[in-house]
Amino acid sequence: MRWITCGSAQPCGRTRLGGMRPRLETMKINQNTVLQGKKVTLVPYTSAHVCRYHEWMKSEELQRLTASEPLSLEQEYEMQRSWQEDADKCTFIVLETERWSGQAGTEEDCMVGDVNLFLTDMEDPTVGEIEVMIAEPSCRGRGFGKETTLIMMFYGVTKLGITKFEAKVGQENEASICMFKKLNFKEVAVNRIFQEVTLRLDVNEQQKQWLLEQTNHVEEKHYSVNLQTRASET
Repeated sequence: MRWITCGSAQPCGRTRLGGMRPRLETMKINQNTVLQGKKVTLVPYTSAHVCRYHEWMKSEELQRLTASEPLSLEQEYEMQRSWQEDADKCTFIVLETERWSGQAGTEEDCMVGDVNLFLTDMEDPTVGEIEVMIAEPSCRGRGFGKETTLIMMFYGVTKLGITKFEAKVGQENEASICMFKKLNFKEVAVNRIFQEVTLRLDVNEQQKQWLLEQTNHVEEKHYSVNLQTRASET
């Protein structure tokens, strides 16, 4: 599966996360987790999501932004299986909450993007690189990217022990850079070869309290693979 950083609900770049737990356990900890916000709901990435994702990645724009080659549907399923088992990644599919909670269709019908945390520092498991993609054009510019980022940061801090976040964004993606800065990220580096900006947020106690306030509406639920149109509360 190929991911792109997306800040303010616009596509941008791609790449790696981890936590304080043993790495194999850490990246599978979210396999039964649903995080429901006001605009977006995060669910584990399963084979039921592959067809829609495959359709997204036929887009020349997304291929360019992710530096990706088009894959066959079979290759996409193989990629999903490898990401599901990868010990260095924490992956969620992003659904539109209104449609999903309103039983407007299956999860595939409600998909709008994806979000990842990657292990970026093998010597410091408290560092995570965050990447977000809002792939559906109609869902960009509506705050979906911002809430997705906040929820994933909340999950990283409270469940994975992440205290330092990084985001790598294409220099041309001013909307994404602006979004991360509004979330208190600071620009720390510019790679002119790859035309990429690195932003960073160190989560001190004040930042943690702010993050918890921003996500106090988020509901954590149990994910049922057999009932992928809905999740039941724990």
